[in-house]
Amino acid sequence: MTESDQAVIARMSSDFAAMAAYLARASADLRQLERIVGERAARPTYWQPSAPPAPPAPRPPARTPRPEGWIGKSLAVAGVAVTLVGVALLLVLAAQAGILRPGFRVLAGAALAAGLVAVAWRLVDRPGGRVGAIALAATGVAAAYIDLIAVTTVYHWVPAAVGLAIAAVIAVSGLMLARRWNAERLGQLVLFPLIGLGPVVADGVNVTLVSFMLALGAASVPVQLGRDWIGLHAARTAVVALPLSVALVVAGFDSDRSPMLAVASSLAALLAIGSALILLPHTRQKTAMATLSAVGTIPVLAASLVVDDVVAAALAAMQATALLGIVIVGGSPTRGAPGVRAVWSALAAASALVAVTTALHGPVAGPVLLAMAVVVTVAGRQPGVGRWCAAGFGAAGSLFYLAYAPPSSLVEATELPTGIAVSTIVASLLLVAWAAAVTRSSPAGLSWAAAAVVSLYAITTIAVTSGVLIGGEDEGFLAGHVAATLCWIILAAAVLRHAVTVSRDERSLQVGGGMALVAAAVAKLFLFDLGTLDGIFRVVVFIAVGLVLLAMGTGYARLLAQKGSRENHV
Repeated sequence: MTESDQAVIARMSSDFAAMAAYLARASADLRQLERIVGERAARPTYWQPSAPPAPPAPRPPARTPRPEGWIGKSLAVAGVAVTLVGVALLLVLAAQAGILRPGFRVLAGAALAAGLVAVAWRLVDRPGGRVGAIALAATGVAAAYIDLIAVTTVYHWVPAAVGLAIAAVIAVSGLMLARRWNAERLGQLVLFPLIGLGPVVADGVNVTLVSFMLALGAASVPVQLGRDWIGLHAARTAVVALPLSVALVVAGFDSDRSPMLAVASSLAALLAIGSALILLPHTRQKTAMATLSAVGTIPVLAASLVVDDVVAAALAAMQATALLGIVIVGGSPTRGAPGVRAVWSALAAASALVAVTTALHGPVAGPVLLAMAVVVTVAGRQPGVGRWCAAGFGAAGSLFYLAYAPPSSLVEATELPTGIAVSTIVASLLLVAWAAAVTRSSPAGLSWAAAAVVSLYAITTIAVTSGVLIGGEDEGFLAGHVAATLCWIILAAAVLRHAVTVSRDERSLQVGGGMALVAAAVAKLFLFDLGTLDGIFRVVVFIAVGLVLLAMGTGYARLLAQKGSRENHV
């Protein structure tokens, strides 16, 4: 081996030794780093930078369970209906067929009612037992009530007064149970079945049944305090108003006079409005409650079916006065509830309309209604229910007015009795006043046109009726039409005179209206007066209208020039 070979081997040996030293040092460094990382992992971490969260892996959409609660509720309602029908069959049909003794039938019905309520009491707190408990309790209470009606009206074992007292106890017990369980549906199921089953057991809708329903409705009011149960209010209204309305209609068809039904109607209205006033602070559905209460007062408006017109009109008038007082005075129940005020204002107007049309005949009712329309229009100028009430009064009064002052009376001379003639004149004046009031409250072009047509008709009726009343069917009729034509043209002159006083931008409507009245007067002059009037009347009307037209032309031009000079001077 040469010296050069030994030198190469020596260098390679030293290189391997250096590499081994580097590897040993790297191994020591790795062991030290591992120890440091272990120590850091053992200490509590107070802060560490958070990496953005990774988006969660998408999950498959969960299957929405099918709602099956309605099945239990439907079956429960069906069970209530079928069970109550069975109780009715037990008490009525079994008695007709002579099956079982009356005492046993009544005791069996009472035992069934008590057993159903007892089972409901044990079931209500169990998981899933609330629906069944409500249905069982409702069935038990309704069965007890039907049992009591049978004892009172079918078997006549107790007088009506005692029956009403017991009925109140049963009703309050069932409704208090509904309040304890906070179950509005229970209260509804206590009340609604009696609408159909009560008449079956009581052998028709009569005063006794209506009294039961009134007692039941009154007993349900305290139970609803503090609860927003609009459904229970609807049930209360239905169980009182429906049987009472049926009783009124049946008595009306039979021409029976029943003051007790009229009294019941008044009590039903008192219950409907009074309960609403008590419960309005506890509900968010104030307008709905006011509307349901208005439905409960309908029997009062139909009281004329069973009592004299004077009594029926007095009842309707008292209802209108009470409602108007509530709306005007207001108070906490109606404060901040414009819907309630609107509904009851409309009901007050309807009651007043019924009172007037029931107590008064056409020649008197027409002026009275038109006077009411004028007063309401002036008092309630703002848009709202007041304007609609005024329109209703005016429309009803106009119909009465047209019934005894038809357009045919302006074409052919018709002599009316003095009382009807005076009523026609008064109603015509009120009709003009109402048209003017409506126009002032809603100054639209269409309202001006409608008011002009109504006023022209009413003015013509005043002139012709007055002429016939004073001068008879011949000369009085002709003189009346002369006066009517002159009134038309004078009215046109007044409108044009007023047009000069307004600004140029507002003048077009008045000018158009005035010229339309001129055209109408001239058309009447040539199309009607020329062919109908004769002799001196024809001469007078043409000369008078011509002179008025000349005066209008010169006067309007002079006033317009004066106004223009004043405006330029300013």
